[in-house]
Amino acid sequence: MTPTRLCATLAASLLLTTPAMAQDKLTLILDWYVNPDHAPIILAQEKGFFKDQGLEVEVIAPADPTEPPKLVAAGRADLAVSYQPQLHLQVHEGLPLVRVGTLVATPLNCLMVEADGPVQSLADLRGRKIGYSVSGVEEAVMAAMLASVDLTLADVEMINVNWSLTPAVMTGQVDAVIGAFRNFELTQMRLAGANGRCFFPEEAGLPSYDELIFVANSETFDRDRITRFLAAIERGTEYMLNHPDEAFAVFAATSPDLSDELNTRAWADTLPRFAQSPAALDHGRYARFEAFLHEAGLVGSILPVSALALDPGAEQ
Repeated sequence: MTPTRLCATLAASLLLTTPAMAQDKLTLILDWYVNPDHAPIILAQEKGFFKDQGLEVEVIAPADPTEPPKLVAAGRADLAVSYQPQLHLQVHEGLPLVRVGTLVATPLNCLMVEADGPVQSLADLRGRKIGYSVSGVEEAVMAAMLASVDLTLADVEMINVNWSLTPAVMTGQVDAVIGAFRNFELTQMRLAGANGRCFFPEEAGLPSYDELIFVANSETFDRDRITRFLAAIERGTEYMLNHPDEAFAVFAATSPDLSDELNTRAWADTLPRFAQSPAALDHGRYARFEAFLHEAGLVGSILPVSALALDPGAEQ
């Protein structure tokens, strides 16, 4: 046997007898059931991008959408999909959380009304009922939007509709809802035979913000694993942008519900909003929103951005 063939034989033998290297495990809790907002995550899983980074990622949909950041803070999960506005409040409450990446880099939240209803401008909200699901930050959002037309929360009635946003508007329970996602609820209304209209917070007095972010435990997070996780998410986003039809086919094949008309339309509406560099941090954006919350009286002090968010790959 020649030396070259001997080396090849030994290499083949080693491949057969050496056990595969163990993957590092991460647990990720979503903010809601799987939907197009999570597409880069699902694609990274299905296309093997996590595996290529030496990761085994368990993706879990929560039973209660308010719990994921709390589970991360308690050390029961490595990462959670959450929201920038909530992150600020939760850090001020003492939860050990930090933003380590961005999933959706633009606001999705809006104030939704019926298109042909009585609210044709924000000024028309005087004396009206506004539905919401999350106390605190959504009330602050409404206060800022109302202030842009010289109204206050005292001029409206805020009603907790417990996540039932579209039905609350369509049945007349309320005149508007805050917290509707412009890439979902508007389509949901159209599919139900009605037409909705959105007023955008970032066009009515609020600083812009990241809608969906990845949060980790600020005291225990593993920088290396999270950097590799975000590299896989970036590949998932790139694959979506380069191959949108093939990407949707991969995504939709993971659950029968994901190929329905609502999710198909939401896919197209969400595609341009994903962060193309998930790890990158816009310091100014977090500083401006922190100042906004302080001015609104929701936080008692202004924290430095480093207490709220970081780019795990940039800070070594």
